Amino acid sequence: MDVVELDEGERSAATALVAELAGRHGGVEDPAFQDSADTCAQELPRTLRARLNRFRMHESACICLVRNYPVDDAALGPTPQHWRERPSTPATVASDIFFFLCASLLGSPIAWSTKQAGHIMHTIAPIPGHETEQLASGSEAPLTWHTEDAFHPLRADYLGLMCLRNPDRTETTFACVHDVDPDVRGNPVLFEPRFRIVPDGSHLCGTSEAPNMEIPAELRERARQRIARMLQEPEPIPLLFGELASPYMRLDQHYTSTADGDRDAADALAALRASVGAGLKRLALAPGDLCFIDNYKVVHGRSAFRARYDGTDRWLRRLNITRDLRKSRDLRLAPGSRLIV
Repeated sequence: MDVVELDEGERSAATALVAELAGRHGGVEDPAFQDSADTCAQELPRTLRARLNRFRMHESACICLVRNYPVDDAALGPTPQHWRERPSTPATVASDIFFFLCASLLGSPIAWSTKQAGHIMHTIAPIPGHETEQLASGSEAPLTWHTEDAFHPLRADYLGLMCLRNPDRTETTFACVHDVDPDVRGNPVLFEPRFRIVPDGSHLCGTSEAPNMEIPAELRERARQRIARMLQEPEPIPLLFGELASPYMRLDQHYTSTADGDRDAADALAALRASVGAGLKRLALAPGDLCFIDNYKVVHGRSAFRARYDGTDRWLRRLNITRDLRKSRDLRLAPGSRLIV
């Protein structure tokens, strides 16, 4: 894990930049802010830019943790009880802007029309009624480890999490492909398209609304049908890919399966699951922590906790980041759009 500790001077420079941008934009969903984010990110402290660039270019670690950005708990307001609630205090706008700028040093944050109403910045907080669901909004059941959106060919290169509140020190769990037993990782069956991953529940509800632009009903329906096809007829894929000696991984503990009767694939999957589970590590994010996860190398999850629903529960923000926005052009309405329909 690569850890970047912001010092006093770097915090001061970052908060001054954020304050300037917050004065010009209402938040990160503003298309004008998104258009300027790549440029403005170059005004962040040089040490921070250098460390995130090394993480991106040289794959120097599986996770990059940026610490010490100031978060004022009292100024945040209560933890929302649903992602549909969109708190917009000066404190949340400021933290979102800093998070988005850091993410822009790794690639382009993207939104899904089928996830959290098409918003680019996601809210991660416990939702009443979701306690035992395999969703980020669950609580009492551990969230099993997974590649983010493992089923989708346009899944993010990086997953970003920013902690705003974590009073019970609930842990994010993670494991890196580098820590998988070499004998397991070297099984050639894992590099063959003999596995299937179906969508999780977060993409299955669909939505009729999206930020910043009106999505035609025809395109909304097309997006819904695409996810439904991926659920009903998942494409066979390999779980490991890239360089044989140091592969990338695409895996979901709960939603990965093999074809009936393919014993070699089933055995390889069982061994991979066991090795990943044995190497699982835990990290309790603190307010002001930004955690960037290499989604091609790391699976992540969450430990169980008891939600109070009193405004003080765990509250994270989430961004999906792609290194190549063009690869999704046929599913976006315009070249500059970040919304995948």
